[in-house]
Amino acid sequence: MKLKSTILAGVLATAAVVSSHAQVTVKHIQTEKSPIATAVWAGDTLYVSGQLATPITPADAAKGTPAVFGDTKQQTFDILTKIQKILQEQGLDMKDVVKATVFLAADPKLGKIDFPGLQASFTQFFGTKEQPNKPARSAFQVANLVAPGYLLEIEVIAVKGK
Repeated sequence: MKLKSTILAGVLATAAVVSSHAQVTVKHIQTEKSPIATAVWAGDTLYVSGQLATPITPADAAKGTPAVFGDTKQQTFDILTKIQKILQEQGLDMKDVVKATVFLAADPKLGKIDFPGLQASFTQFFGTKEQPNKPARSAFQVANLVAPGYLLEIEVIAVKGK
């Protein structure tokens, strides 16, 4: 009987430990304007939604002119600046980024993706003297992004270190 009680106590204690580790706090960083969250905290990990460049020149419907977003280098810099701001608002910085995913569309002016343009701005944020951390990264060529003029979208995962 004592052995059964000891085993049962051990099983219950193990279940309690597993249960406490399985519960993760989730917090959505969102606005009413957007149909998706800007980012989502899951425990100590922040998942930042894909970010797009801000137009250098907004579209003008009256004139029928599309928005101008710049080349891949300019768009990458703009997007990473946005991501940096999102991270800073959450008490993180670019050094906390552990994974980046990049979706690249062909630049119509080049007829192909501009990977060197991506790298030129990417290396201003990662692997520098001031911020030596480099995240893991995947980059994919896609047929198109959500609207003409967008050449890339970047999403990141950051972890609050201890």
